[in-house]
Amino acid sequence: MADNEKKQVVLLVDDDEDFRLQQKLHLEKAGYAVIEAYSRKLAEELLKKEKPDIAIVDLMMEDKDDGFILCYHMKKMDNPIPVILVTAVTSETGYSFGASNEDERHWIKADAILAKPVRFEQLKQEIDRLLP
Repeated sequence: MADNEKKQVVLLVDDDEDFRLQQKLHLEKAGYAVIEAYSRKLAEELLKKEKPDIAIVDLMMEDKDDGFILCYHMKKMDNPIPVILVTAVTSETGYSFGASNEDERHWIKADAILAKPVRFEQLKQEIDRLLP
């Protein structure tokens, strides 16, 4: 990437500090700028000042549905951004869901859902699919 090219910005929202650090290192190595939040509330504050190109959001943070709420808020913005929801809900609860069809995307509000543990290759594939 040339010095004069603007990096695409990824908002990374997860209460797991190790997950955020690992993904931030991968994302920066891949050429992205990363802004981080450890909670839905902090992410909402950041979104008042920042305009990321894409967001990677954990489903279960302080509250079990924080990721759903944050996705909903991001999709209600004037210029909604693509959202990748990452979650360990299936391994923790046995409940499985996805965003593969219009009905699921309608209520989930995420553009993609990935199960934790997430390999960076999976994440990068979804980012490439969702960003121009």
